[in-house]
Amino acid sequence: MSFNALVVISLAYVIFLFSVAAFADRRARRVGGGWLGSPLVYTLSLSVYCTAWTFYGAVGYAARSGLEFITIYLGPTLVFTGWWLLLRKLVRVGRSQRITSIADMISSRYGKSNSLGVLVTMMAVVGTTPYIALQLQSVTLSFGVFAIEDPQGWNPANPASTGLWVAGGLALFTILFGTRNLNTNERHYGVVMAIAVEAVVKLLALMAVGVFVVWGIADGPADMLARIDASSIAGWDIEPSRWAGLIFTSAAAILCLPRMFQVMVVENTDEAHLGVASWAFPLYLFLMSLFVVPIAVIGLDHMPEGSNPDLFVLTLPLKEEWDYLAVFAFLGGFSSATSMVIVAALALATMVSNHVVMPLYLSRRPGGATMAGDVRTVVLQARRFSIGGVLLLGYLYYRFSGGSAALASIGLISFVGVSQVLPALLGGLFWRGGTRVGAAAGLLTGFAVWAYTLFLPSFGPAGPFNAAMLADGPFGIFWLRPQALFGIGGMDPLIHAVFWSILLNTIAYCGVSIATFPTPLERLQGAQVVNVFEHTLGARGWTRGSAEAEDLLMMAQRILGATEAQALFHGEAAAQGKAGYLPDTTPEFLDRLERELSASVGAATAHAMVAQIAGSSSVLVEDLIRVADEAQQILEYSNRLEAQSEELERTARQLRDANQKLTELSIQKDAFLSQISHELRTPMTSVRAFAEILREGGLAEEETTRYAGIIHDEAIRLTRLLDDLLDLSVLENAQVSLTLGPARLKELIDRAIAATGAMTEVRASNGLELHRTPADEQIHLVTDADRLTQVFINLIGNARKYCDAEHPELTIRVRRQNGQAVVDFIDNGTGIPARSQDIIFEKFSRLSDQSAAGGAGLGLAICREIMARLGGAIEYLPGQGGAAFRVTLPLAEAADTARAAE
Repeated sequence: MSFNALVVISLAYVIFLFSVAAFADRRARRVGGGWLGSPLVYTLSLSVYCTAWTFYGAVGYAARSGLEFITIYLGPTLVFTGWWLLLRKLVRVGRSQRITSIADMISSRYGKSNSLGVLVTMMAVVGTTPYIALQLQSVTLSFGVFAIEDPQGWNPANPASTGLWVAGGLALFTILFGTRNLNTNERHYGVVMAIAVEAVVKLLALMAVGVFVVWGIADGPADMLARIDASSIAGWDIEPSRWAGLIFTSAAAILCLPRMFQVMVVENTDEAHLGVASWAFPLYLFLMSLFVVPIAVIGLDHMPEGSNPDLFVLTLPLKEEWDYLAVFAFLGGFSSATSMVIVAALALATMVSNHVVMPLYLSRRPGGATMAGDVRTVVLQARRFSIGGVLLLGYLYYRFSGGSAALASIGLISFVGVSQVLPALLGGLFWRGGTRVGAAAGLLTGFAVWAYTLFLPSFGPAGPFNAAMLADGPFGIFWLRPQALFGIGGMDPLIHAVFWSILLNTIAYCGVSIATFPTPLERLQGAQVVNVFEHTLGARGWTRGSAEAEDLLMMAQRILGATEAQALFHGEAAAQGKAGYLPDTTPEFLDRLERELSASVGAATAHAMVAQIAGSSSVLVEDLIRVADEAQQILEYSNRLEAQSEELERTARQLRDANQKLTELSIQKDAFLSQISHELRTPMTSVRAFAEILREGGLAEEETTRYAGIIHDEAIRLTRLLDDLLDLSVLENAQVSLTLGPARLKELIDRAIAATGAMTEVRASNGLELHRTPADEQIHLVTDADRLTQVFINLIGNARKYCDAEHPELTIRVRRQNGQAVVDFIDNGTGIPARSQDIIFEKFSRLSDQSAAGGAGLGLAICREIMARLGGAIEYLPGQGGAAFRVTLPLAEAADTARAAE
């Protein structure tokens, strides 16, 4: 097989993965997760643990060190079989706190501290970037194997260019399927499904090579066992300390690797899936390791002296001229590398955007969380650039390291680096006494010791530490030798680094935590995390009534999107017994809002954004009692009193609202009667006066015509007022007969615009400028066209009269939602004050100067009654910057169904 054919096959495989991811994304958006979120897919996604270092490197590891490669599989196996309750707790906390990454987990647990999130993010980037470089190197080397076999094909004169192409393709894939939107319930179904497919490919590829080695080169299992006994691997001696250290490191890595946390916690759709994964994932690891030793033994026996054992999976089939098997093995290694890079880049990009980019962006923007603009765009762009930046860092590391031996061993080195999160993670899950300062001290200490004892020395004497420093320590201080810290020598360098970094990390974390006192929010978060199975604490981090609901809605729309945010606020208002979109800003609601936001921007950023509007959070006495674990009887009694108190307060609040509304309506009624008197008296006076003049006679024909015209205009004005009163009375008494028929929404809006004259005023300096999307208005309805047009005319006319912007604009936005047509009329004025939004649809309501002419304030009341008779609704939509009204009405299909049911 030519090398060019391999390139074509590789591109076809990449296109296949794109198709799988696109199909999964489309299906998830159309019908939900379904089988895409099954235990099987979840378990296969965990195989992202098995990277190219595992696929290729396990064989090389076995060829060099015998059965020691098993330790990389034993650690995760012990975690999933013996510590699955720990994993269940991680998943439960992740779902209850809306965690988006391991940095978010640490940040949320320790008082939603963004500084801790930044620290963990930087550690993860440093620890993972070399590992990404290792994947790029493995793909480049595997391409190079085929290039050497086919001299007429592509000549890898500059293998780094292959790594650049691979990094660019992976960045494109991750951006396309990992940063589509910021839906709070989002799961990356496309990415996860592609990873699951790659998991099957790499498992089948490795097992296919193993079957070929055992039954194609050897004469079956018996002959294979004999060959193993005769090989150098059989004489390998176990080093207990190294085995224990490597098992611990791999067990810690399965919990702390950003990519593993992403698929295990963030992408988890059902906690019960861990039950299947507890045995299925260890089984997968067992199958991945089953043929590693046979392939290593046959490779050492058949391949020339000096051959790279890491590539035996490819070179053995090529040597035996099984080209198609070699290509299949190549695709398995390619899958191993790409799946790791995709998920790692996605996880790191989320951490960078949530804990670095967004806090900086908010701190530098005037107004902070309340500033104008769509923050979702900023978050998505930050994640996309972060993905590109992470892969660029990996490529640069690979490029400048030149594929050195240090890079080949970076897998375990990276494992030790990311494992420095373990003390803060486990301490946060099980110990309430852990503090933010203690966690920071532990992380900094462990990471510094890891870098000093393992990472920097891994570059050898040519790296940052020269031979003299490695042998004698800095400035000749013997007990500070990087690989013999405190004078303890003779240990394996890797085990030495694991021992000292984790030990000093744990000591610093525990010691500083004991010496410092947690803030109330830290104690509250500690109780929520540590006791996540016993109870889920309510919202006690915010004071009641400290934020304006409309400000919160404006902020939420910029993060969650208008539809999701409005649905959240509308549902909360309904649960509180209120109409509209502005619920009371209770502590419970603020906490719920914060959790929803945290799914998109992280817990720390969400907390900061809500705090900017709601003010500094505080913890109530009841929370401190709960955090302090007072007697259960006191807690239960306190809860009952609190529930009764909340119920009474809710009832009292509803009564206050009703009383305030009645008071406002009483005032409006008096004003209405006064206005009606004024509206009737003024035209009647004119009619009477000019009629008397005409009766006296003696006028010129021109004057007679003018006076008759005035009488006619005033009569029309009186008729219009009386028609409004009669219309409202008929509608309220359900005496109106509707003329239902098919209609097109766009035509009705056109009629309303023409009737108000708004269309002719678009170019006028003081006219109302309209913004529409006609393509969205092509919606068929079954309605009373004249009545619905009347509603539209009233709304457009109000915008013309009352929009107080220097250059008035009206946006008419139409969309389909939940079987209804939704039409929003939004102007760019100052809007309607919150205290008046509840009464604008009442028949006595008029917000402008009551003494001024121009109507009796019946328009919106008539609109409300019309929409009720048409099976729809009209309501004021807050948080849009100006006055905004939403009209909802059933689509033609829904209207037909409702009439059939009647």
